[in-house]
Amino acid sequence: MKPLASSAGDERYMRLAIANAATVRLLTSPNPWVGSVVVALDGTVYQGATSEPGGAHAEAAALHDAGDHARGATLYTTLEPCSHHGRTGPCAGVIIDAGVRRVVVAIEDPDPNVKGRGISRLRAAGVEVTVGVSANKVTEQLRAYLTHRTLGRPYVVLKLAASLDGRIAAPDGASMWITGAEARSDAHRLRAESDAVVVGAGTVRVDDPSLTVRDFRAASDVPTRGLDPLRVVLGRVPDEARVLPARSCTGPIADVLVELAADGVLQVLVEGGANVAWRFHQAGLVDEYVVYVAPALFGGDDACAMFAGPGAATMGDVWRGRFHGVRRLGDDICLVMRP
Repeated sequence: MKPLASSAGDERYMRLAIANAATVRLLTSPNPWVGSVVVALDGTVYQGATSEPGGAHAEAAALHDAGDHARGATLYTTLEPCSHHGRTGPCAGVIIDAGVRRVVVAIEDPDPNVKGRGISRLRAAGVEVTVGVSANKVTEQLRAYLTHRTLGRPYVVLKLAASLDGRIAAPDGASMWITGAEARSDAHRLRAESDAVVVGAGTVRVDDPSLTVRDFRAASDVPTRGLDPLRVVLGRVPDEARVLPARSCTGPIADVLVELAADGVLQVLVEGGANVAWRFHQAGLVDEYVVYVAPALFGGDDACAMFAGPGAATMGDVWRGRFHGVRRLGDDICLVMRP
């Protein structure tokens, strides 16, 4: 049978599914944030996105919106429909029961419980399945979830706020505030997107941070579960510290990440200080560097550098990545770099 949508149409509807997924980025963890679209035979569009944990998945939500109009329709989804029983029933079965004729999937789900089984179940039931539409965009959107499922650890974002000469704190240890309000609000957005935030015990002693998403909440009407991230301190947490309640961790950071992954943490935001930043960098465990650069100069070599520890000894040993994004936030600049 002739497909219900052209390649250009597939891309258009998948973009809409991706947009739907973006609206629930802060709601679904530890489940992936997925968007879906159902296009009925008469061209009417019905939409859905993953609910909070325990709620409907994106495909089920879109099919519920479509009702009887799902029969013979095309369904677009950013991630392969699940085929197993978890907190909800398998979406592949719901799609088949709804009478959907064609399913367009952006990427296969690497979760061992799915990993091609959803697609195979659909095809075995006679549903036409197309895979790979807008795959690069969805891979980018779900990079934290995909890292968790493929590497067995969270996606790690290292956030630093620095002066133009690369210093993150004054010689007396003070670092509040190097950057302006806009940059701090954006950093709180990163916290809101992360399931856990990691700092060293030294940072807790000097700065006594609360590590909440208060500035992001104040500046945005984006729906969230209303939860601050899990606070993780590498070392002993001082009594009465504002970061409490927090988890105190010791030992190799790779082991800490595996432990967090087992608890459903998909993304970790590392906020320092310099020793913690150096440990993650030297271990090769940073997936994304986010550096907020202020138009300020300490003007000497006695202020605290971004990393506390030995670095590259020769130019041949210098670590190099690729800039992924550059944004202006008030008077500051946000640089995003990835390996």
